[in-house]
Amino acid sequence: MATDHTLHHIGITVADLDAAEAFWEALLRTESVRRYTIEGPFIAEMTGYDGVRILGSQVNLPSGGYLELLQYLDRPEGPISPETAHPGNVHICLVVEDAQAEWDRAVALGATPRSARPVTVPSGANAGALTGYLRTADGVTIELFQPPR
Repeated sequence: MATDHTLHHIGITVADLDAAEAFWEALLRTESVRRYTIEGPFIAEMTGYDGVRILGSQVNLPSGGYLELLQYLDRPEGPISPETAHPGNVHICLVVEDAQAEWDRAVALGATPRSARPVTVPSGANAGALTGYLRTADGVTIELFQPPR
């Protein structure tokens, strides 16, 4: 049986929901469409954490789906390694019209660049594209991708 797979959302665990929401709203030029608290037997069973409470925010993505920002309450956990070479690490790639301008804007919003500037893809299907990695305060890697012209 064939199944259609479309993006519904991307969940990101954050240390500070207010700060993360402000960053993503500014970067994506959008606003959170709702805030909520998740608690009770359903979320405890789903996450495997008894008594868990989560503060959430939904920030729509321009091309569909949304980012679900989640701040776990009552579970003081340390951050995981944001290094992209680690198996299981995930990044979010955003298509942009002007990689350098969006790079500069993301840095001004608090993202930390992984290189001095976006780099040019030298060969292959994306030859001539500009791309680069930045990290959010929560360690989420964002790739800005300007397609070849």
